[in-house]
Amino acid sequence: MGRGGRWQQVDRARTAAGGAFRLGFHPHAAGSAMVRVRSGAARARVGRLNVFRHATVSWYGPGLYGGHLGCGGTLTPGTLGVASKALPCGTKVTLRHRGRTVRVPVVDRGPYSAGREFDLTAATKDRLGFSGVGPVLIAD
Repeated sequence: MGRGGRWQQVDRARTAAGGAFRLGFHPHAAGSAMVRVRSGAARARVGRLNVFRHATVSWYGPGLYGGHLGCGGTLTPGTLGVASKALPCGTKVTLRHRGRTVRVPVVDRGPYSAGREFDLTAATKDRLGFSGVGPVLIAD
């Protein structure tokens, strides 16, 4: 898996007669990284591997449009992102809710309500089909 600009081997397998193979990976924490498969000298990127965990989130927007974001910029109805107190500005976060997935940056600080880990912008909430306060899956 590629993380921090370096690749790390997580499994090894041999191919069956038809070329099929099976890999196993047991993650220790939630996260997101690019995955590639290497066979001899050939290498191919497969895509992104997301390991999700549950997080309680809420959302914000309409009454705050035109206001400044904690990471720079202005909140608009089309702003995609999340507010997080723990993650640095610009950190990409992958969210999943009811079969929908979106990857967005940290654009603001918050949430300021107890028990919530992230605040979604209204545009992010709409892309996920989320409403109110509740759990979503997250890979950060």
